[in-house]
Amino acid sequence: MGLLETIGEPSDLNALSPDQLTELAQEIRDFLVANVSRTGGHLGPNLGVVELTLGIHRVFNSPQDSIVFDTGHQSYVHKLVTGRQNFETLRQKGGIAGYPERAESDHDIVESSHASSSLSWADGISRAYQLTGQRDRYTVAVIGDGALTGGMAWEAVNNIAADKNRKVVIVVNDNGRSYAPTIGGFANHLAALQHELQNKVDKVRLDSRYERTLAAARTKLQNGGSVGQMIYRGLHGMKAGIKDVMVPGGIFEDLGMKYVGPIDGHDLEAVETALESAKNFGGPVIVHAITEKGHGYAPAVSDKDDMFHAVGVIDPDTGEALAKSSGKSWTSVFAQEIKDIADEREDIVGVTGAMLIPVGLKPMAAAHPGRVIDVGIAEQHAIAMSAGLAYGGQHPVIALYATFLNRGFDQLLMDVALHKAGVTIVLDRSGITGPDGASHHGMWDLALLQFIPGLHLAAPRDAVTLREELREAVAIEDASTVVRYPKGSVGADIPALERLADGTDVLARHGDPNPESGQRDVLLIGVGAFARLALDTADLLAERGVSVTVIDPRWVMPVPASVVTLAGEHRIVVSMEDGVRAGGVGSRIRQEMRAAGIDTALNELGLPAEFIKHAERGEILEEVGLTPQKISADILAQLAGNMVPFARTEGEKPKHTS
Repeated sequence: MGLLETIGEPSDLNALSPDQLTELAQEIRDFLVANVSRTGGHLGPNLGVVELTLGIHRVFNSPQDSIVFDTGHQSYVHKLVTGRQNFETLRQKGGIAGYPERAESDHDIVESSHASSSLSWADGISRAYQLTGQRDRYTVAVIGDGALTGGMAWEAVNNIAADKNRKVVIVVNDNGRSYAPTIGGFANHLAALQHELQNKVDKVRLDSRYERTLAAARTKLQNGGSVGQMIYRGLHGMKAGIKDVMVPGGIFEDLGMKYVGPIDGHDLEAVETALESAKNFGGPVIVHAITEKGHGYAPAVSDKDDMFHAVGVIDPDTGEALAKSSGKSWTSVFAQEIKDIADEREDIVGVTGAMLIPVGLKPMAAAHPGRVIDVGIAEQHAIAMSAGLAYGGQHPVIALYATFLNRGFDQLLMDVALHKAGVTIVLDRSGITGPDGASHHGMWDLALLQFIPGLHLAAPRDAVTLREELREAVAIEDASTVVRYPKGSVGADIPALERLADGTDVLARHGDPNPESGQRDVLLIGVGAFARLALDTADLLAERGVSVTVIDPRWVMPVPASVVTLAGEHRIVVSMEDGVRAGGVGSRIRQEMRAAGIDTALNELGLPAEFIKHAERGEILEEVGLTPQKISADILAQLAGNMVPFARTEGEKPKHTS
């Protein structure tokens, strides 16, 4: 039996000797490589926080003390020492989540995997403990240096620092990277901190006697008349000067927080010493730990792009991917096209939030390094800054994961849309993303964007339409535009039978119109990647003798007039979108139909307004009923008048009220 198997809860770590802890750390790394290589997941970040996590759990008492992980992709080690070692189904349906999850353990607190929020949680938790008299409880936030590029983190630091009595310990896991290398002025500051001498002075500075002695000397000198005050000013200036040289934590201490570090985050003794000192101080403390992403696993350390931030199924010995992707990804199609557009237009500027490679801006950055801006994990700033770029004559293209658009909504509404700025936002990984779970599904954007005045929203169905809709988007200079597409392989091109005058594509027609009413039975509207779902559904209906038209609006905002016209030419309309159906594209089409006086029934299909757990995309779509078999069966029932919404009866002509 290995040591890891003896750890069922954090308190079991306290009985281990230093040598055993070193052995345990290696066992954990071996375990992670062996297991994550089979399932895929966030390998590099977790290899980098082994000693840091062990130290936190030895010094603090979870769940009595609250431990919050920013983003949470570095919580695998935390899961292992809190009784969750069944990694065989990590990130799979029914298995343990890739992020903290309250349903799994009382040790997990924050489930959201959006960065830079942990310090706000720590502020709130520690305030609650203070208000309820629970002064023996500590709050520990583990935040990567990349997450400190987000402004929200500094808003929280500002508030935490204002109260000297709250027991908050902020552990900065500084590996020089978020997904890729951390950028910006703060990152430069951390990189410049000197390791030497720091540990020698931290114990003294965090000893309460040090603070009492300073306070007593300060009072005595300031009350000692002009001579005493002059001596105090001289000593205070000398102290500040020495401190700037020996204790380079000024950016934190200027805010009123104690700073410890930098410490070697892979030296368990150093980690525990720093955390014990921070704990004993009794007020807010920053502990700055230098770690290496992928530590102890050569393939990860040598991967300069992302140090195995997230991997699929790999060979554990070599790190080579075993499951090869079949075909081009949506991201790669965008990457090539935006680079080509930037070659043609000097005003195109790429903008990313610490995700240069994942969102596909690396080729453009290589070709035009001065025209791709990485703002760090700061979506609000990215969007507002882009409004300024547009004002200055540029056309910014902001590439984000769809789930992170939520964070910049106010800026999109008030800084971009209100000012009719020519800004394009490209949303990667829209819809169901799969194993990363609720906070990574990009399922909110279609509903979120519906009411933004003047916004144009495109949902390409294949590589061809992605290229052409991206070009159409950047050609619009007096309004905001959004282009969104899913995760994974783009699939085969889906040619149109016909393109209507306003850009709507007719993808299929089955059967003839009713000779009495002139109508077909069903109009299927496939939004973006759901065009394939609409075509497959149409095939099943055609086999049952149902006459069907399948269309792709291409631009779902504003709703093309042809979509409304076609709705009046069918007995029932069914819209399909890979976003929440509440307030989504289907709802907007319904409103436009009613405004035009068209009474055709419309069934809006999409995702439920729920937080959907991790599973494969296909498993989730089947679970929510978005399969050709389920949809076609329901449509047949609606045509027969056995299920709402009821289709218009066969031969009945539509009523137009306008």
